[in-house]
Amino acid sequence: MKQLKFYRFTGWLLLALFLSVQGCRPKSERLPFLSTELVDKMENGKLIQDTVPKVIPPFSLRNQDSLVLDNSTFAGKIYVADFFFTTCPTICPVMHRNLLSVYQQFADEPRVMFLSHTIDVKYDTPSRLKAYAGKLGIDTRRWQFAWGTRDSIYNLAQKHYLVSVGEERAAPGGFVHQGYLVLVDGKGRIRGAYDGTVEAEAKKLSAGIRSLLAEEEDSK
Repeated sequence: MKQLKFYRFTGWLLLALFLSVQGCRPKSERLPFLSTELVDKMENGKLIQDTVPKVIPPFSLRNQDSLVLDNSTFAGKIYVADFFFTTCPTICPVMHRNLLSVYQQFADEPRVMFLSHTIDVKYDTPSRLKAYAGKLGIDTRRWQFAWGTRDSIYNLAQKHYLVSVGEERAAPGGFVHQGYLVLVDGKGRIRGAYDGTVEAEAKKLSAGIRSLLAEEEDSK
């Protein structure tokens, strides 16, 4: 639980920092990079350290059709990632209602995708994820649902998407997790995190997607 509380605090701190940056930046300015790391590189014959955006690492999961779901599925795509479970009685229905409104705005935009990871890997089999997707009425080629081992999903959530997740018997549904909708650019870098339980945040997510689409156009 101490580790989960640390991740939860870190996640909220990053979100607060991101929102403060969002509120101060000019509209023409690009979205920031939310996750960075230090790398060694040579410059003028000297080894120095440089800060670069972190990239979502290689992963291999299964989707709602039990097909392999990995980085190649999202290569060059702007996508929104989240973590949920199908029997969640609290924030998940609100999250996905708001995310559905964002999905519908970009339903005809092939450069944008969505990726929802289940954190209840025992119950949420691929077939259950497929049934859940069917109730949402979405095209699963564009909005994929991910299933994998507990370690693989939780590692991605907490170490790379910066979303705290965990099992907790006392919690409604037996799990705790943050409701972030994480915006990833076409190079696999995190560019935004939005509270999926707040409609106004979903609107900011839509604006963030449009900003990344414009950024791609500018870079051509």
